Amino acid sequence: MTIKISIDCMGGDHGTKVTVPASVSFLKSNADAELVLVGREDAIRAELNRLGVANHPRLTIKHAEDVVEMDDPVEVAMRRKRDSSMRVAIEMVREGQVQASLSAGNTGALMAISRYLLRTLPGVDRPAICTILPNQKNGPTYMLDLGANVDCAPEHLRQFARMASALVSSVEGRSRPTVGLLNVGTEEIKGNEVVKQASDLLREDHAKGVLNYHGNVEGNDIFEGTTDIVVCDGFVGNIALKTAEGLGRFFRVVLTSEFKSGVFNMLGALLAMKALRSISQRMNPSRFNGASLLGLRGLVFKSHGSADAFAYECAIKRAYDAVKHDVLQRISITMAELLPSSESQIPSGEATPFEQRTA
Repeated sequence: MTIKISIDCMGGDHGTKVTVPASVSFLKSNADAELVLVGREDAIRAELNRLGVANHPRLTIKHAEDVVEMDDPVEVAMRRKRDSSMRVAIEMVREGQVQASLSAGNTGALMAISRYLLRTLPGVDRPAICTILPNQKNGPTYMLDLGANVDCAPEHLRQFARMASALVSSVEGRSRPTVGLLNVGTEEIKGNEVVKQASDLLREDHAKGVLNYHGNVEGNDIFEGTTDIVVCDGFVGNIALKTAEGLGRFFRVVLTSEFKSGVFNMLGALLAMKALRSISQRMNPSRFNGASLLGLRGLVFKSHGSADAFAYECAIKRAYDAVKHDVLQRISITMAELLPSSESQIPSGEATPFEQRTA
């Protein structure tokens, strides 16, 4: 099956200078993929011509005149820019023309437009932003929510855990991924009332076999790999993520500065070059670029706005893997199975719009 993804080429800090080269590079190693480049056609064609691939057989262009700027208020993106590259790319998901969409644009606008156009799955009150972070076990830690929902009720956190479990089961092949609830301590008595009540709900799901709930985890557990999934509200998650990113940059700057501070330090850096390259690769945040908007009736992914071509290509791969592992269907079935039968609206095995169009 061909995997088709729409790319918001105008989104992010760098626009077509990053999104188009990343798309071209991605197709070189994924023969079963096709990409639709959405945005101002003249700008996209100019970049394709520069790269010498003006007539790539697996690249098509869909013109969209408007651009959602990084500082645009949500209402501007929703009401005044109805022909934006972001919106058109997501509309293609809704219409079944593609199976997933990727943007590096304004996060608030992306979430609002995605939720408006695609709606949420039955059993999901709010979509959540989920990304992966490196850990000491040389594997990923999935973490959500990272900013979509600043205030959450206990039930929302349980829904996040259920969706993430379906995601990790699909992509990582783990039948019962472990779930941790981010807290100020591992003891059950710790935390505010929302976290305590959420923990009770997660323990209920664990007893029913719905989740593999580990219990409370702390900030250090994210990078120790204590659990496969870490759940929190968007306020806490966004701060934790930005703190980790800032620490990573600080570490890199200090390390580089110290190695350049003297002849002997420079010699030491030369001798340790292989190890330093390995460390840099393992800790390179670009490898983990690409956050999924879980809970929608379609696959939408968010890249860092400042991503370079390598990081953006990693985000395309994240969207590609989600389609390939049938993540949307897995999450849909998981959430539908947990609803009372009168509320469930997703028949098991129902074809998606894309599958209906390509059957």
